[in-house]
Amino acid sequence: MQLNLIDNVNVVAEYVFFTPYKIKKRLPMTENAKTTVFQSRQTVQRILNREDHRLFVVVGPCSIHDVEAANDYARRLKTLSDEVSDIFFIIMRVYFEKPRTTVGWKRLINDPHMDDSFNIEK
Repeated sequence: MQLNLIDNVNVVAEYVFFTPYKIKKRLPMTENAKTTVFQSRQTVQRILNREDHRLFVVVGPCSIHDVEAANDYARRLKTLSDEVSDIFFIIMRVYFEKPRTTVGWKRLINDPHMDDSFNIEK
């Protein structure tokens, strides 16, 4: 008996995904983004070490399904963050998928066109 008759009988297609290294090369972080991440991590560390009196607050939408609305939310949150920066260090969390969702649409990372095409390669 040939193995190809019983091996991978339910596989319709096979795709090669980019490695994290290739993604980073293709979509490099800007210097501004690197600085923001680095400084934010230092700030959180200072808060945790009680070297900074502020509280850090992590807030954000349950999951992203409307990129324009998410950007609007981020801009508004940045404005608020600047207004209360003497008391709070606000961090926006973002979920591109809902890891605990077992039924239904699993959000933007699995269906980036939001049309049930599930073109996750995009």
